[in-house]
Amino acid sequence: TKKEISLMPRSFEVVGDILIFSRFPKKLKKKEKLIGNKILSLLKNIKVIAIKSTKHSGRYRTNKIKIIAGEKRKITLHKENNILIKVDVEKCYFSPRLSTERLRISSLVKNENVLVMFSGVGVYCFTLAKTAKEVYGIEINPAAHKFALENLKLNKLNNVKLFKGDVKKVIPKLKIKFDRIIMPLPKDAYKFLDVALKVIKKNGIIHLYDFEEEKEIYKVVEKIQSNVKKFKVINIIKCGQFGARKWRICADFKVI
Repeated sequence: TKKEISLMPRSFEVVGDILIFSRFPKKLKKKEKLIGNKILSLLKNIKVIAIKSTKHSGRYRTNKIKIIAGEKRKITLHKENNILIKVDVEKCYFSPRLSTERLRISSLVKNENVLVMFSGVGVYCFTLAKTAKEVYGIEINPAAHKFALENLKLNKLNNVKLFKGDVKKVIPKLKIKFDRIIMPLPKDAYKFLDVALKVIKKNGIIHLYDFEEEKEIYKVVEKIQSNVKKFKVINIIKCGQFGARKWRICADFKVI
């Protein structure tokens, strides 16, 4: 009915050939399969329709995924910025909405040694590898690390090194200083700045991600101030809306 159509969520994301709704009204629960099959008939490149059944939660910030139509699988192959990414959308955190942001960071890298903390399935690492000298990625989620290793082979890159484990334990063992560090963990990434400072070169650049209210995006500077003695903010970028009046942002700053 027209009323039911008005209830349809407008927000979704596409990872490979899987279309995922962030939410779905309870009033349409009995119509999920009908709606899913209709979308499949309209979008020939989509093979799976799914719904996120929870918000990001747990140690690895993952979602439970419910398939409502199409093939019964949660693994797909996603293409972004000429990079191939194999990912399990339930076991790994991955956001296709950050593809432009990843390309922005890549454009800033000029033959540098780069560290990606919380590297997930490796998408930041592989995007940056095109312009970096060498990229190191560290990920604690064993499932994401497993896919990252597969993706490394898929993309045939020889300047990326991947490590599984807690950044606090892995970083001290690397014995290398970095020109640039990416911290793409929006929730509480600033709490790991002390670890990043131990391996950033003087005048090195850190890209710190955070969630902030629209009118308070500069609060991220206060978080940096509480952890870094001398720094210079280069840029603060909005990387996409995250809920009502809340943004995912990136603070680019130089450690002096």
